[in-house]
Amino acid sequence: MKIIDGKKIATEVKNEIAKKVQERMKAGQRVPHLAAIIVGDDGASKTYIGSIERSCREVGFTSSIYQYSATITEKELLDSIDFLNRDDEVDGYIIQLPLPKHINKENVIAHVDPNKDVDCFHPINSGKLFLGEACFLPATPYGTIELMRRSGISAAGKHCVVLGRSNIVGKPLAMLLAEKSDTGNATVTICHSRTPNLKEVCATADILLVAIGQPEMITADYVKQGATVIDIGIHRIPDSSEKGYRICGDVKYDEVAPKCAAITPVPGGVGPMTMTCLMLNTLHACENKD
Repeated sequence: MKIIDGKKIATEVKNEIAKKVQERMKAGQRVPHLAAIIVGDDGASKTYIGSIERSCREVGFTSSIYQYSATITEKELLDSIDFLNRDDEVDGYIIQLPLPKHINKENVIAHVDPNKDVDCFHPINSGKLFLGEACFLPATPYGTIELMRRSGISAAGKHCVVLGRSNIVGKPLAMLLAEKSDTGNATVTICHSRTPNLKEVCATADILLVAIGQPEMITADYVKQGATVIDIGIHRIPDSSEKGYRICGDVKYDEVAPKCAAITPVPGGVGPMTMTCLMLNTLHACENKD
């Protein structure tokens, strides 16, 4: 059984990005600039934004964080997005979700310049993804595909079951796996909480990719002997440890791992690749402007 080391692979990719940034600097070119907008004081969002700043420092990017109170109006937020759209020094930016309930998320996403949409939320980029055209890829699906590629796990000709149908992970991941490409060519089944005989369907997968959002839902009876399991979920579960919690995924790792040919741990699997692929998208956005 192979444990897929996302931390190691993410470090390799970051080193490759940092090398390209150094080459740009030596050539007199500017370094990539990633910005982020965060509204309110959500703890998880603030942690993620902190990770963005840290990752930017590691690879040599410039980063800018725009922090707004939860009382910001939708118009004020759209004005801030307009500013980033016009700023030639900013190559890409993200809008950290969730947003306050009084702000229309769809309006905000549609306001983003698709050429700076490194999270791939804009309808134009989503449409390009569906059509198989060149575009930014959503960071978590991108990270999943890159993790598989660099681990020597081919989807070609395999039955991939994607458990989860979100616009952020499940749907785009299914499209990438089915795409006619070096990392695709799979036969893909999308499952979700209302799929009849869910265990039986999952147990037919050569590669089971889990993004259902339920802590340790996937037990051994969901998994075929010798399958590859990619756990995309991450949860903080209270326990009696000194920290007061433990981190787990959507897969009951200790029970499932013995059945697998390969599996991702949580933490240390897909998670590190998500941030790394956000950096990759920003690098590509910068290079597209050269």
